[in-house]
Amino acid sequence: MERIISGRPREEDNQLDKGLRPRQLADFVGQEKVKDNLGIAMAAARGRSECLDHTLLYGPPGLGKTTLAYILAAEMGVSIKITSGPAIERPGDLAAIITNLNKGDILFIDEVHRLGRIVEEVLYPVMEDYALDIVIGKGPGARSLRLNLPRFTLVGATTRFAMLSSPLRDRFGAVYRLDFYGQEAIKQILKRSASLLGIQADGDGLEEIACRARGTPRVANRLLKRVRDYAEVMAQGKITREVALEALGRLEVDSIGLDDVDHRILRTIIEKFNGGPVGLDTIAAAISEEADTVMDVYEPYLMQLSFLERTPRGRVATRFAYKHLNLDYGKHHPGQPGLW
Repeated sequence: MERIISGRPREEDNQLDKGLRPRQLADFVGQEKVKDNLGIAMAAARGRSECLDHTLLYGPPGLGKTTLAYILAAEMGVSIKITSGPAIERPGDLAAIITNLNKGDILFIDEVHRLGRIVEEVLYPVMEDYALDIVIGKGPGARSLRLNLPRFTLVGATTRFAMLSSPLRDRFGAVYRLDFYGQEAIKQILKRSASLLGIQADGDGLEEIACRARGTPRVANRLLKRVRDYAEVMAQGKITREVALEALGRLEVDSIGLDDVDHRILRTIIEKFNGGPVGLDTIAAAISEEADTVMDVYEPYLMQLSFLERTPRGRVATRFAYKHLNLDYGKHHPGQPGLW
């Protein structure tokens, strides 16, 4: 039997969640420079009746790279096919995808830096000449066949820009970086999401969520849903400042958005390794997390807050991290005078 909360079944919630992504560039909040450049590129392409240049979007996870790919397809009036770098294991997988594209379509490859080398080399003539080279047969009887493809747009997304090979990176006609969002932009996103999800929330409640969202829309929407759950069970369904504070406290999210893992990373560096420097793999092993997860998910925000520094010798906790955790900087660095 389907469980219903506040008269709304789960299936309806799922449909609403899918609708949280903006469908037009005008509805996309933040990233103003990227939006302006994409708007000009699309207007120019439509004016020439051409498809967009291949586009690369990079930046930390959760900032809207996939959403922008959907918006590009919607605004250009074309279809979009979604895949990811790890999913394309063999050249045949790539051939199966691109031979089904129509003129002007968008192929979105998430985590494009994780493409295999052989697949990547097959992709070069596809991006440059819109041609797919296939080798038929083996040994002396093998022959090469070139298939001409309709002009399409490849949109790549990556969280590890430096890991893209130079030949692949240079074949993208437009490269855009997405930065963390300001608190006001996150609050606007939360207002829109609350409206779409039918959540009762006042401005103060959304502001408490916004300041803990780590400048990331994906995190903001996740926290909004969890606070909604608490409000529906414990507070008659309305999100106020007091309700948000209680719910976020139960989730162990502090006043600037640091969660339990963030605190464990900082305390490991400070308490176990005297503030650093300490290697990434050592930190990951000490807190039982994957090194890539620490580097891609947690470090960018800690570095944005100036709580963490990367040095040639390893990671170092800064004075600001000590202050936030109410720890004595001078105790761990007796040779240096304390700031507080």
